[in-house]
Amino acid sequence: MSDTISTASLPATSWLGKTENWLDSKGRGAWIAAMVLGFIFFWPLGLALLAYMIWSNRMFKKSGPCRARASSFTSNAYSSSGNSAFDAYKLDTLRRLEDEQEAFQAFLERLRSAKDKAEFDQFMDDRAKRAAQSRAQTDAEIA
Repeated sequence: MSDTISTASLPATSWLGKTENWLDSKGRGAWIAAMVLGFIFFWPLGLALLAYMIWSNRMFKKSGPCRARASSFTSNAYSSSGNSAFDAYKLDTLRRLEDEQEAFQAFLERLRSAKDKAEFDQFMDDRAKRAAQSRAQTDAEIA
């Protein structure tokens, strides 16, 4: 699962591709500034930039120096330190953390499913009550 933002959506040789790569190198703030300027000078341009930022996940994913630091960590996490005992300990710890993360993700999925089921059951109960009230009201009007 990769969190990197694809900059290959436009050819780098086009001015749009070069602009996209330049804005990506400056980070999310540059995209937001471009969007605000687009709204100020020509509102459809700002709206198009907002839609593109949401569609390409540039609005919600981290970018810039933090991303470089995170990718540096993941590339260094599995590299050898030269000490076999430490490397074995590090790999064991990373595997344990990955297992815990998978277990937590599974827990969150079960939690979401339970919440969805409870909300759906509540909806069905409310619907059945309204239908029963409606039938009772109709029967009372007929009688």
